[in-house]
Amino acid sequence: MSRRRDLAGYGLYRVLSGIFGLFPEPLMRRSGEALGWLLSFVAGERRRMSIRHLTRVTGDASAAPGLSRRAFASYGRYWAETFWVRPRRIAEIAAHTSIEGDDIVRRYRDQGGLILALPHLGNWEAAGVEALSLGLDLVAAAEALPNPLISRWFIEQRAMFGIDVVLVQSGASGELLTRLKAGKTLALPSDRDLKGRGIPVRFFGEATTLPAGPFVLAKRTGAPVLPVATYFKPGRGHHFVVREPLASGTVEAMAQELAGHFEDFIRVAPTQWHVLQPLWPSDREPA
Repeated sequence: MSRRRDLAGYGLYRVLSGIFGLFPEPLMRRSGEALGWLLSFVAGERRRMSIRHLTRVTGDASAAPGLSRRAFASYGRYWAETFWVRPRRIAEIAAHTSIEGDDIVRRYRDQGGLILALPHLGNWEAAGVEALSLGLDLVAAAEALPNPLISRWFIEQRAMFGIDVVLVQSGASGELLTRLKAGKTLALPSDRDLKGRGIPVRFFGEATTLPAGPFVLAKRTGAPVLPVATYFKPGRGHHFVVREPLASGTVEAMAQELAGHFEDFIRVAPTQWHVLQPLWPSDREPA
């Protein structure tokens, strides 16, 4: 039964990829946003989480439900782009990207491995296209999904963006360390601590944890950790922001500094922050 379920889920992804792949970019983008907005009406617990998170970010509980609808629309755009991308479209995607802080990347890229720490903003995978133009050999850590066929599909999709993927499972830390020592650039989504055993921080005024990976790897190799944001433009395209490396302090100090950067990034475009799961310990308490 599990195998049949995996095949059905994988088949759905392939069908959606086939459908969205036929669309021109404007239709793909608007269809994704419309479907995401519609999903917000049946999303249940995920919508409740979105509203909680946006209330923390904006401090405005009355505005959060409306912002949450827009966040789901943005998430729909992310998925539409994921299904739409093809190797032949990479140059087209690159032509509609812009970046602040590319000079920072150029300054550090020839000194050894780099660590890019990102929140789940916009289409974070599109950063792979910009990384290619900057001459970076990009490796990303990604969650191992229960369906191995879909995990493999995601690996293939990210390869189109120029991203080599290491799944977060047994042995992943050692593999990432090896890649970093070899001069690769690691892209690590760092706003969700999946195991809940990360580094304590204050994030939007409340205690939670960030994953320890970026800071531990930096300490073991001396690699700089660059905070990065990836945004959708109002219409077509993406905009990336790179900041100076975190100060070399304790792991705890580095984590808190990164949390501050993430707060800045998310406040710029709160409806592009695609975290719909519990993120703070209080999110798991009964409503």
